[in-house]
Amino acid sequence: MPLNTDTRRTADEKEPAATPAEPAAPETSQEAASSEAPAETSPETPSSPTPDETAPEAPSSGTPTETSPKTPSSGTPDTPDATEPVADATEPVAEGTRTDGADGAERADRTDQAGDTAPAPGAPDAIPAPAPDATPDPAPSGPLSRLRAARRTWREGHPTAARVLRDGVTVLAAVLVLAALLLPNRMHMRPAQFVRIPVEALFGAALLVTLPRRWRLLAAWVCGLGLGALTVLNFFDMGFYEFLGRRFDIVIDWALLGDAKSYLNDTLGKGGTTAVLLGTLVLVLVLIVLIALAVVRLGELLARHRHTTGRTLLILSMVWMVCAVLGLRIDGVPLASQHSIALARSRAEAVRDTLRDEREFAKTAKADAFGNTPPAQLVPDLRGKDMMFTFIESYGRSAIEDPVMAPGVNKTLAASTEALAKSGFHARSGWLTSATYGGSSWLGHSTFLSGLWIDNQNRYRTVTNSDHLSLTKAFRKTGDWDTVGIMPGVQKGWPEAKFYGLDKVYNAFQMGYEGPKFSWSTMPDQYALEAFQRLEHGKKRDKPLMSEIILTSSHQPWAPVPKMVDWGEVGDGSVYDSIEKAGKRPGDVFYDSTKVKQEYGRSIQYSVTALTQFLQRYGDKDTVLVFLGDHQPVAKVSGDGADHQVPVSIVAKDPKVLDKIADWHFTEGLRPAKDAPVWRMSSFRDRFLTAYGSTPHPSKG
Repeated sequence: MPLNTDTRRTADEKEPAATPAEPAAPETSQEAASSEAPAETSPETPSSPTPDETAPEAPSSGTPTETSPKTPSSGTPDTPDATEPVADATEPVAEGTRTDGADGAERADRTDQAGDTAPAPGAPDAIPAPAPDATPDPAPSGPLSRLRAARRTWREGHPTAARVLRDGVTVLAAVLVLAALLLPNRMHMRPAQFVRIPVEALFGAALLVTLPRRWRLLAAWVCGLGLGALTVLNFFDMGFYEFLGRRFDIVIDWALLGDAKSYLNDTLGKGGTTAVLLGTLVLVLVLIVLIALAVVRLGELLARHRHTTGRTLLILSMVWMVCAVLGLRIDGVPLASQHSIALARSRAEAVRDTLRDEREFAKTAKADAFGNTPPAQLVPDLRGKDMMFTFIESYGRSAIEDPVMAPGVNKTLAASTEALAKSGFHARSGWLTSATYGGSSWLGHSTFLSGLWIDNQNRYRTVTNSDHLSLTKAFRKTGDWDTVGIMPGVQKGWPEAKFYGLDKVYNAFQMGYEGPKFSWSTMPDQYALEAFQRLEHGKKRDKPLMSEIILTSSHQPWAPVPKMVDWGEVGDGSVYDSIEKAGKRPGDVFYDSTKVKQEYGRSIQYSVTALTQFLQRYGDKDTVLVFLGDHQPVAKVSGDGADHQVPVSIVAKDPKVLDKIADWHFTEGLRPAKDAPVWRMSSFRDRFLTAYGSTPHPSKG
């Protein structure tokens, strides 16, 4: 039977020249074959080939022997020149991608392309001399090839270290994938959460070992990138729960990244902010890529050991089902985990709910119990009163009840209540449940003033772009009040002024402040209130004034905290230079759980003192002050699982003003009792309008 004569030559091989000794070749070849041939031959190879059958194939040999130039030996696997390309071509497989089954065909294809070096049936095993014109393999070219060559050389020189490194990387890959599958989305974790059996790993392994290599790699990359993205979202959740008391909304919360950048600019400067953002971006990308590479590596490992993998998966699946059926737990955590699947499902549901809520809330915002109320029928019982609606940043229930902060804050509230009483002012206080927590103050402001529950950015945009009647706009609608906003926290355009019905707004750059910033806060509260008196409240006017005032000195990170100065010395704010320099630095306070509570408490004391002293100094019989917190401070201060409640107080000299809310059963003074009424913040607008004589005339959605 003819041997394979289709052997491809390498570029460096030359056709051996024909010799006059060709007639003698058959006998020589036959002798060599009979003396060197292996005991077992291919069934297709004749047991005693004749010279006529052998001689014509001698020219197909690219490597002549010493006895005859036509002896067929080019297919001998021991020939160094023939086998070297095969080793190079298959090296990547040896590095960690060698597989069984379907991958064997791919290795065979690569071997054929490297030079068809498989021995032909019946070929002798004699080791031939190398071809005189053969040239060595060219040196690796390109950085990737050189890297592979260097790695191969190192592995060959240090086999034990290479094996330890390979096994170590595999173990780290498994730990990384399991940690990602079991990672909670809350900051506080327990070791038991990481010793469970994730069903996602069982499904993933079963999928990868059944796919051919090309599809397995694709599936591994897709699953790895997806798991990496889910892990990043879990870290986002941790931050949001820590600062805002809720999870990250992947539909609408991207807009908050701009606010986070502004906050970092104010606290760290532009250089520090750039470094933080770049570092975060690099960490996110590296984490996603590492998890994807880990999944790919584990998928290839499992595919190389299909039988062992199958048996292991069967056992683990049975264990998982037993744990699930029996409800077995460790430290209160189920051993049978579906954590990542549950998170992915809940995120999908959250996206659907967010999109549906956006559509439905647009209709809700159009429906308003007082939307069609005539101007004359809005707050008739407050005609002639100077109204002040004031928000104290992060003033939450924890300030009054936490054992670290409460002593100082309650002492200030008691002293302020007494001082106001001496000036003829009296107060009633209760609790409101804010729509936000730890931040996003504008959600609390809009909830309180609109009478709608504004707990996300979509709702905020919807309501502030609508004709819904805000509490402050109701005063403007009557035509009997001038309206003004004091907004030291606003540092850019603020189109929401129209929704709030404000004739004029003073932002951070329009109040004449020349002093230092106190971390995020652009100016101390005492200065903002004194500027309000100078610019608006102290001027003679034909109408009473309705003002919305935002006080920011109690904004995190609560360092440095301003101090009260004599009101006559406030001036342009330069007096605060020495106070700011002597104050504590944010880094020394914010990361210490005790110090941050102490400084937060001091900031609330400062804000309450500044506001009540302003009322004593500049208020009169027609002044009515409504002040409240916009939200609780972050969990680091208020504690894990803290409620969303904030104090609200109404202060006035005219007893008729407080008599109108007698049926609210609020506590006397500035400190609400523990059992004082608790309302949703969104209910305050309608209760307030009704208490002071407004008549409902609903508009339909």
